[in-house]
Amino acid sequence: MPKSPTYSDAIALLKADHRKVEDLFAKYETASDAKKPDLARQICNELKIHTIIEEEIFYPALKGKIEQETWTEAYVEHDGAKVLINDIMASDPEDDFFDAKIKVLSEEIKHHVHEEEARSEGMFSQARATGLDMVDLRDQMLARKTELMEQAKTGELPPAQVSVVKLAA
Repeated sequence: MPKSPTYSDAIALLKADHRKVEDLFAKYETASDAKKPDLARQICNELKIHTIIEEEIFYPALKGKIEQETWTEAYVEHDGAKVLINDIMASDPEDDFFDAKIKVLSEEIKHHVHEEEARSEGMFSQARATGLDMVDLRDQMLARKTELMEQAKTGELPPAQVSVVKLAA
């Protein structure tokens, strides 16, 4: 069995997730039509797991400790992505808009990653300055991520849940 990767702290774990999803989006762009549905599902599952561990563990730990605007925008950006993720997961890959939805999701994620990883004012920079125990946060997120990855393997990962954006009925 392959050894699972190690991450120095919570931010290293989240950055590794970012790189993995960026790689999957790049593969999707050049994939054959036969491979796109599996790649799309993999992208969506990776993003669902990532947003869950951030929203259940990382973001709550930062509440009141980083710029409020940075913190609130992260949730709204997640919700925008989740709406697309759920739509993609429910769509037929033959749909005329399927590739466009993946492309827009990729652009939204690129923007969000930039907001988190920006060197001086980004969320991760601000998080490091809080003095929070990033190793403890990593351990909590890794435990939850492992649990969610098992659910994804069995197809039991639920649809992405929006947190702050109100969906019209």
